[in-house]
Amino acid sequence: MKVIVNTAPTVQPISLTELKEHLRLDSGTLSDNTTSTQSIAPGSHAIAAAYTLVGTGVDVLGKRTLVLLESGTNGAGATVDVKIQDSDDNVTYTDVTSGAFTQVTTANDNATQEKEYTGIKQWIRTISTVAVDACSFGTSVVEYAPTAADDDLLDDIIESATDYVEEIINQKLITQIWEYYLDSFPSENFIKLPFGNLQTTDLEIVYTDSDGDDTTMTLTTDYLIETNGTQCGRIVLPYGESWPSFTAYPSKPIKITFACGYGDAGSDVPEKIRTAIKMVAAKLYESRGEDVLGQKIVHEDQTVMRLLASVRLWDAFI
Repeated sequence: MKVIVNTAPTVQPISLTELKEHLRLDSGTLSDNTTSTQSIAPGSHAIAAAYTLVGTGVDVLGKRTLVLLESGTNGAGATVDVKIQDSDDNVTYTDVTSGAFTQVTTANDNATQEKEYTGIKQWIRTISTVAVDACSFGTSVVEYAPTAADDDLLDDIIESATDYVEEIINQKLITQIWEYYLDSFPSENFIKLPFGNLQTTDLEIVYTDSDGDDTTMTLTTDYLIETNGTQCGRIVLPYGESWPSFTAYPSKPIKITFACGYGDAGSDVPEKIRTAIKMVAAKLYESRGEDVLGQKIVHEDQTVMRLLASVRLWDAFI
């Protein structure tokens, strides 16, 4: 049997900004640590129906983000409706839940509204409806991302610290897709999958016969899924069913594709795991070589091990 990654996560359990805050490391100036980008440029905007006034997309991946709606003096009866959308590719956008600002009217013009973006997409933008008459307003995306000369090094450290913690707890943290290969179906009525936090989406079982023909098994009819929370998930035969009998292809005849992880965002990962990653990353950043402090050899951090003890996957993977 063999397990290889199919689709790795695009984010880490902690962001570069969060690690810098943990290390108290930045450029030291507020102006260098924040960036403001206009989505809808400020000015007088003509009537635009049904959110047809579309702002520019802004890359916010890994940054703390605040979206501002700043309105000017508007004519009697004029209204402005603005909402936030996000996207993975800066092409296809969807509305952000609770991303709509309070409607701008003469009763609340000349004011600034703020909304924090807490999603996980790479791009966000604002779109607007302008009704009755032209209105004066604009929207901006303010990103907080402390800058430092060590950004590339810190990115590598986050990845290494995450890998280290995942190895300790025998889990994968952010949603990712793996391929699990078997040479034959087991004698038991179940197949145990590694890493815990098994997700029901993206699970597929395909077996290949000696002629190279693939057969995809059907959920519910051919097998059932036991997610089992943070423990190892299982694929189980329905009552009275058996595994397929076939002459196997000589190389990787059975492939099980599955997704696992706590979720798509770093915030989905339990805080004690995120804290442990920060502590490991801080140690890697500070030592940068031989693990020695003064005249003493620094051993494995017991605080990190205690933080991870209760979330470690002890279920033996067979």
